Amino acid sequence: MTHGPVHAEFRLNEQGVWPIEVAPRPIGGLCARALRFCSADAEEEIGLEELLLRHALGLPGGDAVREAAASGVMMIPVPQSGVLESVEGEEPARLIPGITSLEITARVHDYIAAWPEGSSYLGFLFARGDTPAAAEAALRAAHAQLKFTLTARLPVEHPKGGRLS
Repeated sequence: MTHGPVHAEFRLNEQGVWPIEVAPRPIGGLCARALRFCSADAEEEIGLEELLLRHALGLPGGDAVREAAASGVMMIPVPQSGVLESVEGEEPARLIPGITSLEITARVHDYIAAWPEGSSYLGFLFARGDTPAAAEAALRAAHAQLKFTLTARLPVEHPKGGRLS
């Protein structure tokens, strides 16, 4: 591959860096909102998907560069499996300096499974800062404001004797 997007995910721990995924594709889901691009040909900011399309089709703006500000996104982790009963602290989280957006994507009263069994998140926090450390600090401070109440899912017995849960 000589040009184009690369998506890479790694886990870090005391033993080192562990690759999870490296693939020739853009970042997925809402995470791409953390990246903004602008060029002399484009009068307004464009998102990653539009940049990739312009580049692939040879359209003006396909050479846009990423903004200078550091940015970050936190995929809000699920602390435990359960039925999402409530979310608190959204407004204080949004007021943290550097936070640009908070999107709660999980629905109240839905069952949410924690990783590794689960495959989704409670939502996404987005931040910008002068440095990567400032963006990360804003994400962590905003996350600390959030409280998710999850209750255990009750087992349900099927009338014919089989267990559903």
